[in-house]
Amino acid sequence: MAAVLVVSRTVAALALTDPGLVVPPPVPDPVLAAAGDIACDASWPEFNATYGSGTVCQMRSTSDLLLALQPTAVATLGDNQYNNASLAAFTASFDPTWGRVKPEIRPAIGNHEIERDPTAAGYFQYFGPAAGDPATAYYSYDLGAWHIVVLNGNCTQVGGCDPGSPQIKWLSADLAAHPTLCTLAYWHQPRWTSGEHGNNPLYDTFWQELYRAGVDVVLNGHDHDYERFAAQDPAGNLDIAHGVREFVIGTGGARFESLGIRQPNSEVVSQTFGVTSFTLHPTSYDWQFIPQAGQTFTDTGTTYCH
Repeated sequence: MAAVLVVSRTVAALALTDPGLVVPPPVPDPVLAAAGDIACDASWPEFNATYGSGTVCQMRSTSDLLLALQPTAVATLGDNQYNNASLAAFTASFDPTWGRVKPEIRPAIGNHEIERDPTAAGYFQYFGPAAGDPATAYYSYDLGAWHIVVLNGNCTQVGGCDPGSPQIKWLSADLAAHPTLCTLAYWHQPRWTSGEHGNNPLYDTFWQELYRAGVDVVLNGHDHDYERFAAQDPAGNLDIAHGVREFVIGTGGARFESLGIRQPNSEVVSQTFGVTSFTLHPTSYDWQFIPQAGQTFTDTGTTYCH
């Protein structure tokens, strides 16, 4: 920190003595925008040329939020395209809406991507290298000071999600190779949820590995609502000091579904279409749920990394 201050003061002093010196503006911290369960099929009656109807097919209105936000990166949290996630379906519905920010998208695969084609050919054809290796669909990247991990919740497609499985071995090695202060992970199906699908112990090992490595945030979709949990340990116990905070953000526009039993440590639940932005500071993050135009629900906060 001292070195940064010295450099900043030196640049400021030079600017005073040399009015012609161009001082570059400070680089803002990156913003990651996220949502899942996004584009309805063009065959749905509510499709309406991508403009939707009522509380169905609202992918254009949520993508408008992304255009206004101009995030550094976009995390799509699975079920990007319903129901037949073929390349033709992506081209008809996802592409003219969320595809407007395609260069920024770092996608996660959902269950609907493999519903009619276990190879998820349409998903990988549409997103290309940004979707990772077609044999695994899990990958990682860095965003500012943060390390980001993208997992594949379709466990049977990649040899399981249990201890010793290829994905868990990769996850453990990736986290060990990137010991950053702040880390975020996302995949489609949540471990903890008050949505209709309910808690899913299939992802216990994900949570154990993420908790052990000090990961700060997990993002999921799958349940069509917005939910924020307090930081928890792998057993679902409140753990403010070391726990992982989970956000369920299945609000990308497709449709709403019924809610389930409200879970312990659930802090906020809403069924509002929108996206959540995460401003990733070097030692903390800010979040903000941004609703579609005409809606008033929002959720904001700040948390320091472990």
